[in-house]
Amino acid sequence: MAAPHRRRGIGATLVTHAARAARDAHCEWLHVDFDDEHRDFYLEACGFRETGAGLIAL
Repeated sequence: MAAPHRRRGIGATLVTHAARAARDAHCEWLHVDFDDEHRDFYLEACGFRETGAGLIAL
């Protein structure tokens, strides 16, 4: 069902709206975790930048 809707900019548009809403709410950061297969989408299409981070599984 999702395949026909891919590569049409829908996801990137949703991220743009989420970023705008976070800015309007005076948030300082919008964070995303993603699997390597989605790396190009988040870093290239959506403009996220790579950062060093740490994680502890609880």
